[in-house]
Amino acid sequence: MTRGTEGHAWGARRGLRRHAVLLALATSLALVTGGAVAGSADAASVCAGRPKKTVTFATGEIRVYKSRAYACVTAVASRPGKRRPMAVTIQPRGGLPVTDSGRYTQRAGPVTVHALNRCVRVSGKIAGKGTGTGWILC
Repeated sequence: MTRGTEGHAWGARRGLRRHAVLLALATSLALVTGGAVAGSADAASVCAGRPKKTVTFATGEIRVYKSRAYACVTAVASRPGKRRPMAVTIQPRGGLPVTDSGRYTQRAGPVTVHALNRCVRVSGKIAGKGTGTGWILC
């Protein structure tokens, strides 16, 4: 009788392995074929959660996303191309700011913080021009 129980556990493990292999194959296929087309409505975001706010400025925009417990932000250049200084910062109320900065061609970030029941403030800068917000997502 115990053999039936062990066989069941072995079958479940084998099923999990099959799912893992299928997921790996699907991911590889998506990477080889280019995945979603950039700019399409189906293109996946780099941040988890739903888009909550977009703040535009002269050289780009800041995109803020919110899931239940986390807030995420990216700074996206309006004209991607050559490398230039970019930075994006997010700070939860009562917490320390988190920043991603460097010389990028298209986007700074994503930067994510825990923001369950907390406001956040964000700022971004691309090629010397940028903007920030007050406390949002309250």
